[in-house]
Amino acid sequence: MRTWTPEEIHSRRWVTLGVLCLSLLVIVVDSTIVNVALPTMVRQLHASTASLQWVTDAYTLAMAGLLLSLGSLGDRIGRHRTLAGGLVVFGVGSALAALSGSAGELIASRVVMGAGAAAIMPATLSILTNVFTVPGERAKAIAMWSAVSGLGVAVGPTLGGWLLEHFSWGSIFIVNVPIVVVALVAGRFVVPPTRDDHPKALDPVGLVTSIAGVVAVVYATIEAPTYGWLSARTVGVVTAGLAVLAGWVVYELRSSHPMVDLRVFRNARFSAASFSVTMIFLALFGWLFLFTQQMQFVLGYNTLQAGVRALPFAVTIGAVSQPAAKLAARVGTKAVVSTGLALMAVGFALMATSTAHTGYSFLLVASVVVAAGMGLAMAPATESIMGALPPAQAGVGSAVNDTTRSLGGALGVAVMGSVASSIFTSHIRPALAHVPAAVAAQAKTSVGAAVTIGHHAPASLGATLVDAARHAFITGADQAMIVATAAALLGSFVALRLLPAHSAQEVSVAVPEPAAELDAWVAAEVA
Repeated sequence: MRTWTPEEIHSRRWVTLGVLCLSLLVIVVDSTIVNVALPTMVRQLHASTASLQWVTDAYTLAMAGLLLSLGSLGDRIGRHRTLAGGLVVFGVGSALAALSGSAGELIASRVVMGAGAAAIMPATLSILTNVFTVPGERAKAIAMWSAVSGLGVAVGPTLGGWLLEHFSWGSIFIVNVPIVVVALVAGRFVVPPTRDDHPKALDPVGLVTSIAGVVAVVYATIEAPTYGWLSARTVGVVTAGLAVLAGWVVYELRSSHPMVDLRVFRNARFSAASFSVTMIFLALFGWLFLFTQQMQFVLGYNTLQAGVRALPFAVTIGAVSQPAAKLAARVGTKAVVSTGLALMAVGFALMATSTAHTGYSFLLVASVVVAAGMGLAMAPATESIMGALPPAQAGVGSAVNDTTRSLGGALGVAVMGSVASSIFTSHIRPALAHVPAAVAAQAKTSVGAAVTIGHHAPASLGATLVDAARHAFITGADQAMIVATAAALLGSFVALRLLPAHSAQEVSVAVPEPAAELDAWVAAEVA
């Protein structure tokens, strides 16, 4: 492997950032592009609401479960290697997803894609922090990284809508393949090799227990509407998952070579920013999961029309992200991040007041408020996480940042999707009293199934069923928006109380080795 000189790395740093952002864009777009295709999957794959949740969450859950271990692996074997390997796995998973013939096959393919994304995302941010060593430039680069991330989340539905209008639903996955090829070829020439000079041993116990605990909790949450929130099955699986995660924490704290040194969370700058990012994506992904269905099944837009109506959200994030980094440098990270989350809460609270007759113009205003809040909060929060750790730990720091995003997103879809599904099922039941049992059972699985059945039913019965389905869905979605509002407010409160006003003037403090100063605090100085 050729050794790059510092001069070469510095001279190509912005081109390197371009490849990193392209790699990031393809995996972030894929986390939301599937949302606009959910109604199509209901019709063509006969997917239930639980299956739709798994199509979305299989990707984010696989990513969340593997991010820490693959971020740590990148520190050991080279971040450029995990980036390239992740792109290959992601491309293969995308091709398999495009060829899926059932919801089960698609969910399995999404797991493969999530595994690839788990290698890509932490590598992009950790390479960035090693390439951009000047604090001011690093803040700008992270702001661009965050902007691309936010744009990808919002552009996904628009791109997906256009593809679905012109091609089959598999096109939303196969489009990833040429992008992956471009990123791989370009990365070979402009992404420098970086790794931890003193790598620790691998942590297989930490890997297995962290994945098992996260999967158990999210699985129980998604399946709760089916088996009951307080059923022995749901409570048992959640309890088991939390117990495994508690065991993982204890093991990691005592291990001489932990997958991630959890003592970094004693750093208020690191922990408060991580929690804020979790709340941002919990609320955001839960909302997107429901919003795209509202656009199509309640307001009646086709896939392209629904996707285009998400563009103002993307434009707002892009417009706010860069000024947010400068604003944070001027007035402090605490003020910007807490204000951004508070704005998101206002937007979600507005959405919680919508009815089946609410038009797009009202939802547009609410979504732009959410986008402005996200644009304000994301870049400063990400910079707080990465700036709290030394470059040698960039992989783990990036993995923690990305894990909070992915885990927040998975929990958001699971919790808010399950809340909406439970309420939808209970509210549509009266309208199904005179519908054959088999048809009624299918109608209760999702708003898409109910609307489709209504359109094929006799006129009087069909109109009543469609109207009931739309009202039931909005009732559930409104309650889910209350959850989103609470999450954003909680994130804002934590940022306001615990996030330092300013970073320690870009001074990173290394985490002590487990064998030395076991109880030492790792704290960034607060200006």
